This record gives sequence, structure tokens and C-alpha cells, in this order.
Amino acid sequence: MVLITRRAMLAAPVVKLPRKLRLGLAGVLGHVGDIVEPLKDLPDVELVAFAESDPAEHKKFAKRPGAAKATAYTDYRRMLDAEKLDIIGVCTSNGDRAASIVACAERGLPLIAEKPLATSRADYERAKKAILKSGKPVSLILPMRYEPPYLALKKLVADGAVGTVGMISSQKSYKAGERLQWFKDRRTYGSTILWIGIHMFDLMRWTTGRNYTEAFSYQSQVAAPPGIGQMENTTSTVLKLDNGGTASLHMDYYRSESAPTHGDDRLRIAGSKGVVEYLAATGLTVLREGSKQYVMSELPPKRSIFIEFLESAFNGKPNDMPFNDVWHINEATIAAHESAVQGKPVKI
Repeated sequence: MVLITRRAMLAAPVVKLPRKLRLGLAGVLGHVGDIVEPLKDLPDVELVAFAESDPAEHKKFAKRPGAAKATAYTDYRRMLDAEKLDIIGVCTSNGDRAASIVACAERGLPLIAEKPLATSRADYERAKKAILKSGKPVSLILPMRYEPPYLALKKLVADGAVGTVGMISSQKSYKAGERLQWFKDRRTYGSTILWIGIHMFDLMRWTTGRNYTEAFSYQSQVAAPPGIGQMENTTSTVLKLDNGGTASLHMDYYRSESAPTHGDDRLRIAGSKGVVEYLAATGLTVLREGSKQYVMSELPPKRSIFIEFLESAFNGKPNDMPFNDVWHINEATIAAHESAVQGKPVKI
């Protein structure tokens, strides 16, 4: 079993910022918890307003700790007009995200957004243009890159454990469950490649330092339960790496409802000097050239993507998700989605 270091189990330190910040939320869907849960360690950040058009999600979010004192809206545009905000979290549905990002960027707000930025290339370009014009920082809610196993994988590769990376393979397998309505409609969901594929596309790139140059994908719905609507429940993507190597991702919504965890994520990195692989069931396995295989017994502490965004945007600390990361991973994901729709490879 993989152990987390004692440091990782300690309470997170309180983060101080140069001034009090007023936080607003445009939408409360998806991974909004990655924004609101760290607020307990952020005395200088106050959630002052949130907007959500879905009545059930609006009501549920209003009961969360920290939301009771926030002004509630059903339209994020009215919230942006009425509130004086310092920072915004964008957690609308995938199909609505580009428009909400443009609206927030036009008001000059630093923003942290659900992913992807958009479900089409045209909408992505509009969102990117608005962000760049605003001159304000942006981050994506891609928290998996800061989980202990993947932080350890990144360090192993950087330290030369696998030599030159030539092959990356990965998996995301989830329970289908009963989904909210926005998942079930392609106009608001986009695709499974866009929604969950971007997590692993980011991990494969971030842990290895390799960029993508081309994508080819398949996606379909086979023997799908009625609760997922138009969501694809089986996808496969192959990507070409910038050094001529390859990467692959296969995803499904076939995981048994009786499984102990919602997801089964796997990542394997192979190169000229070794192989490193993470599976939740077996831990982080390392096989270096000339050494016996072993499982890492200690991992680095988990990090918060929202706290690190604040530290970068307001405390001047190094940004671990620069603009180039945001643009490349969105463009790679959109290319993978387009390939599945068009039935041909798409350059990145």
C-alpha cells in the first residue's frame, strides 16, 4: 500500500494574501469543491456571491459551509453587474463555459475555470482572446496533477528514472450512475473526451514534459444505461508526442456500482531507462534499468490548485500552470474530440 508522508496528513497551513479578496462563482457545477473547500484555510478570501440557474443545484450549494452569507443569483450576468469582485470561479456547464469566461474576462477578473474552456474550437478561440485581452491570470480546475501519486511520477521522470520517454498509456474508468441533466445533453456536455479526457491528457503531458502534435480518437455509446443520456461511455485516443513517441488514453463508464471507488485511473510511463506506473490498487511501481521493481512507500503532500492559483496571482509566487499549459491542453483536447467527430487525425 502507498503511504502519504506525515507532512501530507497535517492540516494545511493558513494562506495569507496582501488584501481581502471578494470571490464570486459563475455556476456551481462539476469540481466547484476545489474552490470552496480550501476557503477554510484562506481567511483573506470571502465567497460573497454565487450564481446558478439550475434550481436543484442552486438549492444544494446554498447549504454548503461558506455559502450561507453569499448573495445568491440565478444568472451570472446579473451577479457580475451587481457585485464588486476581485476573483471569479467559473463552474458552468461545458456548453455554457466559453460565454461565461468571456463575460468574466471582459470585466477584468482573474479567473479559475472548470475544464475545458470551450466545447468547440471557435468558442475556445473567443475565450482565449478575451482572457489575453484582459491581461489577468487564468487557471483550470485540473486537480489530479497535484495529487500525491502524480506529483511523485513527475519527479521520478524529471530525475531520469525512465530516461527518454517513448510511451505513455493511461485509463479513466468511472461509474455511470445517475447524471445531472446537463451531462445528458450533448449541447451542454460536449463529449466524454472533452469532460474527463482533459484530466488525463494534462497528466500525461505534465508528468513527462512532452507536448502533443497530433491526435486520433474514437468515441461511442455501447450498451449504455438509461441514466447517461447522450454521454459516450467508451472512448480511445492515440496521441503523437513531440519526440516521435506515443501516448494513449482509453476511457469508459462501465465501472461497477459496487466498486469501492468511483473511478479507476491508471498512468504508465515507459522510456529508455525504466518504467513507472500508478494504479490505485497496487500503488506507484518503479522499475529502473539495473534495479529491482519496488513500490514507493512515501509520496509528497497533496497540493491545492485553487490555493496555488491565488499564491501566483496575488502573492507573486511561481505559476505552475502558465498560459502555455492552459492553451496546449485545451487545444489537444479539442483536437482529440474533433478527431472522433471527423474520423481522421487532427494536428495539434
